[in-house]
Amino acid sequence: MASFSDPFIRRPVATIMLNLSLVIFGLLGLQRLPVRELPDVDAPVVNVLTVYPGASASVVESEVTEVLEDAISGVDQIKILSSTSREQVSSIGIEFNTGQDIEIAAQDVRDAVSRTLESLPDDVEDPTVSKQDANAQPVMWVSFYSDRFTTTELTRIADEQVRERLQTVPGVSNVIIGGEKRRAIRLRLDSRRMAAREVTVQDIDRALGEQNVELPSGRMESRDLELTLQSQGELKSPEEFERLVLRQEGDSVVYFGDVGEAEWGVEDERAIARFNSRPSVGLGVVRQSKANTLEVASGVKAMMDELAPTLPEGIQYDFPYDESVFVERAVIEVWQTLAIAFVLVVLTIFVFLRSPRATLVPVMAIPVSIVATFGCMYGLGFSVNIFTLLALVLAIGLVVDDAIVVLENIYRHLEEGKKPMDAAFMAMNEISFAVIATTLSLVAVFLPLAFIGGDHRSASA
Repeated sequence: MASFSDPFIRRPVATIMLNLSLVIFGLLGLQRLPVRELPDVDAPVVNVLTVYPGASASVVESEVTEVLEDAISGVDQIKILSSTSREQVSSIGIEFNTGQDIEIAAQDVRDAVSRTLESLPDDVEDPTVSKQDANAQPVMWVSFYSDRFTTTELTRIADEQVRERLQTVPGVSNVIIGGEKRRAIRLRLDSRRMAAREVTVQDIDRALGEQNVELPSGRMESRDLELTLQSQGELKSPEEFERLVLRQEGDSVVYFGDVGEAEWGVEDERAIARFNSRPSVGLGVVRQSKANTLEVASGVKAMMDELAPTLPEGIQYDFPYDESVFVERAVIEVWQTLAIAFVLVVLTIFVFLRSPRATLVPVMAIPVSIVATFGCMYGLGFSVNIFTLLALVLAIGLVVDDAIVVLENIYRHLEEGKKPMDAAFMAMNEISFAVIATTLSLVAVFLPLAFIGGDHRSASA
């Protein structure tokens, strides 16, 4: 009775070419596979962010967060609903059950939020509903620091000279700024002077809304000329803010300079970033979801080496956090484990078979099967990570088991006086079904892992 292996035994050249094709297919897949420490897991999570200017944490909790939570809790397929209320900001995180379409989930949340808009305070900004991406975290940070430049100047240089160039690096999705200090005009009020002139904070806010505004003014046309008009209504210096009119009654005019002072400062004085105990500004590099972490980090470092000569003298930079270092070390460790397992298997086979020629068969089967697996991983959307590499380490045992069983049966027929070709045919006819059944039974042991909840790529890996 012929077995499926007969054509491969009869045509050794075609078998060799088929194995070489599998190796090439695997090498091409390996070059294109993303490398990361852990599998790509993107849970269906939606975030609702609402800003209530000037409100305390308790007011945000009672007036915003609880109202939104009551409406969102009626959405189907919610697994975890959590919220955080702090000064001026309400953040609600909604994690859905595995398998829920993130687009449908986000739309359901938007519909629930839209029904509560009339119940929210008038001064609340429109809630922002966004899909939370697991890959939207920086894989590395570039920290800028200097003894000559202020953090405001570092922010401007990092934003204008470095940020846009880093966004052009292949695989980079976004570059965020941490610890930024953007220049702004700060208004400082004197309560005693305000009380003396009967001016309230609402009066100042109203005056800013009415007078600190830039509006389109149309155009002026004549027979021979047409000009675009622009109103210079936006205040751009402390002196202009101090001349802001708060109230006018007859000849009596109250200016902002009468109740307070305007000065240059920064937008947020409470946030600060430090590197080695020195004030700094950081650029966080966010990679694309399918990008290779190692290639992105290498590209960012090469770009920084290119930009370094163009930075003003006195500015230094470093990489306080680089995920590629951990990924590279972890992957190298698993590669070393894979190599050690391969060597130990080869030595074990040689010790028991005591034949270099017989040892060559499983030695060739191991790399062919492993390398070809990378091509299948690329086609299935997997990545090279700790779990997939450890799975390959376990798979070596399956490959070696089958190779040794086949080889041992062939040797038995050779010892009985059969010719090599006849021994190969007879051995395969006898144990082909048994080898397949044994392999499938081993696969069945690990098959339940595929049904563990989570992203299909991580479970399969």
